[in-house]
Amino acid sequence: MRLVLWVLALFVAAVAVALVAKDNTGHAILVMPPYEIELSFSMFIVWLAGAFFAFYIVLWLIMRVFGYKHRKAEHMLFSGLNAFFEGDFVQAKKNAAVALRLSDSSITKVISAVVAARSAHQLDEISLRDKYLATAEKEAPEERSLRLVTQAELLLKDGRHEEALEALQLLYSTGGLQQTSVLKLELEAQKQAQNWDAVIELANILVKRHHINKASIEQLKHDAHLENIKHKASDVASLNKYWVGLSPVEKNNSKLTIAITRAYMNLGDCSTAHKIIERSINEHWDDGLIALYAECLDYHVNRQIECAEVWLKSRPNNAQLLLTLGKLCTHCELWGKAQSYLEASLSVEPGLTAHFALAQLNEKLGKHELATDHYNKGIGFALKDLG
Repeated sequence: MRLVLWVLALFVAAVAVALVAKDNTGHAILVMPPYEIELSFSMFIVWLAGAFFAFYIVLWLIMRVFGYKHRKAEHMLFSGLNAFFEGDFVQAKKNAAVALRLSDSSITKVISAVVAARSAHQLDEISLRDKYLATAEKEAPEERSLRLVTQAELLLKDGRHEEALEALQLLYSTGGLQQTSVLKLELEAQKQAQNWDAVIELANILVKRHHINKASIEQLKHDAHLENIKHKASDVASLNKYWVGLSPVEKNNSKLTIAITRAYMNLGDCSTAHKIIERSINEHWDDGLIALYAECLDYHVNRQIECAEVWLKSRPNNAQLLLTLGKLCTHCELWGKAQSYLEASLSVEPGLTAHFALAQLNEKLGKHELATDHYNKGIGFALKDLG
């Protein structure tokens, strides 16, 4: 419609000029050696209008051709995205590849390449996936963020964490505050690489971000601490350094405290293990720590009994504490107190461990029938738990 209006306007203008110039007897001479053309002024105006119209038509056709190519690329990209989210990865890859070929826009090229690469990944066409990502790097080098994030994510899905970390380092080299999603990718990469210190560092950053599942991040951080304790507990000095480096909140975490206490016990440092338990119990009660208190016994057992009996005043019916006191008294050959505590534990909460502890005590006292009876009862609880 706009073209028709333009044509009508040109013809109206040409007629108007011709009417104005009809009484004009002037001439126009066009010299193109060796030719010389003489035209009346009115004819010159008509030819000039015609030339302008022809130029406009040619220009319009050129723009239509390029516009069609752009619209085709845009259509193929959107249809490829639609197919990708519908799960039709074959069609998504095909359409995105066409958009990649037709487009002149760097942003359209990189989006098309990423859609094609992700589709190829879903189809297990790994070499083709890497080819599309390489094309994105070549055709749209300035649009590196989307390509590198995609590359890192897909490499992680293949378990290629080292290459994923390299891609993320290239992304970080651009500077600026990184998106939460990017940091989560690095968190996964460091987890796969078992770089637990890096996992903890990233978790500390992510937990401060908004719109993130803080519980899952804290769990990852907790798991990383547990793994670190396993790997760093090769000697007492390393373990001491790690324990000192934990925050007060982390030191009050029962599972971490139990893990590091076990590590000290495995290294034979019972004294430090007991001190950690005593400090933790004074902060918050945990039956798991109380159970550990009767392990790795040395010459401090009498002092441990004194501590445990102080705790018993505030928790007189705690089965685990009574059981622990029974074991400690057995170690010190305080037979009467040991039997009293163990029987009290059984009366509160019958179980395998208490029956076995009483069985061992009765064996030492030469009461073999009672020992056998408690062993049998303990086995009964064990079979019940298995069932």
